[in-house]
Amino acid sequence: MKYQDLVAACLSDWREYTEHSFVQQLAQGELAHGSFLHYLKQDFLFLKQYTRAYALAIYKARTLDEMRLALPSVQALLSAEIAHHVAYCAKWGITEAQMEAEPEAFGTVAYTRFVLDTGMSGDIIDLYAALAPCALGYGVIGAQLLACDTTKFDANPYANWIKMYGGEEFQAGVERSMAQLNHLLADIELTSQRGQRLCQIFKTATRMEVAFWQQGLDNA
Repeated sequence: MKYQDLVAACLSDWREYTEHSFVQQLAQGELAHGSFLHYLKQDFLFLKQYTRAYALAIYKARTLDEMRLALPSVQALLSAEIAHHVAYCAKWGITEAQMEAEPEAFGTVAYTRFVLDTGMSGDIIDLYAALAPCALGYGVIGAQLLACDTTKFDANPYANWIKMYGGEEFQAGVERSMAQLNHLLADIELTSQRGQRLCQIFKTATRMEVAFWQQGLDNA
């Protein structure tokens, strides 16, 4: 199996995620201010749980190589990505303390606890399959928006968000994550019970991403 097999198994949901109205409005600079602020706050809370999930990958690892595989992601999330998010939110007038005090929306709780529960009840490959839609999907979205002729950058308050996720640094991280996932999937047959289970995990997490965008739109 490869990462692309997981995407192909839920292509309709994947397109709904990567081409969601939230993303399209963001690309046109038409997204409601309140929707974006809600998203930023919930994404901070999501990243905290996401970091816990990568830390869980170290615990669930069977070998030192698998432990080493997860460590850079934990370090990057704690030392860089969350810090970047906090700094970015500060430009929108949101402090770290405010985000820490923000209640988790139902969609945030459902998504993050699904990922953590999948990791606790399954093995490390199950966990990475649940993490993959976020880890890789934002790279797809960023690249698509950056390359699209209709994406607006002038006078678009969300232009920096697009440039960040479409930029070389983030895209390089996505490539590493994709290679790691493909390595873990290499010995699994797509049509096997194991392969179909991983497809279902990936599909559910992708549907959770759709719901995460939608809760942003619903909270303008």
